[in-house]
Amino acid sequence: MTDDDAGAAALDAVLGHLQQVLPAVESLKSSAGRLAGWGVELAGRLLGGQRLLAAGNGGSAAEAQHLTAELVGRFDGEREPFSAISLHAESSAVTAIANDYGYENMFARQVRAHGRSGDVLVLLSTSGKSPNLLRAAEAARETGITSWALTGPGPNPLTDVCDEHVAVDARSANAQEGHLIALHALCRAFDAEVARCRGREA
Repeated sequence: MTDDDAGAAALDAVLGHLQQVLPAVESLKSSAGRLAGWGVELAGRLLGGQRLLAAGNGGSAAEAQHLTAELVGRFDGEREPFSAISLHAESSAVTAIANDYGYENMFARQVRAHGRSGDVLVLLSTSGKSPNLLRAAEAARETGITSWALTGPGPNPLTDVCDEHVAVDARSANAQEGHLIALHALCRAFDAEVARCRGREA
């Protein structure tokens, strides 16, 4: 293969990937109302002193941590910080729990430790089949915690066990990209509701 052939093949691969982003975005449009509702509900809960817990594996772990960073830090505008914890980022707890109780329990045990009735748990998975996330959703239900899932194409086991879900109908990598768009949309709705509530209090 010549350098020109390699460059053409790489360009085709990139363009093909970018073309597959469009179905993910179109899929999210049908869930716009749900994402807006999540933003409003999350704002009400966190303003009331509840917290957000989030978890995922691999790239989805990075997405979960992105969400908690937006809430503890800020998204677009200045506002107060809110309580949000990425369960996978607790490295000592994760490794201890996985060692003592098995990898499938590493999130569920933390949900039981940190979560309180009225909190929200966001779980991210492109497959919707990760046993550790399914156990976390079950722990949330037992503890009175609301669970929301962001997944790839549904239905899948995680959409079945969580209270609500947004399933992005796209290939795995593109579904994960869709998750980031969904999280940013959620943050916009969240910030808009916080601003509305703060304005009403003023």
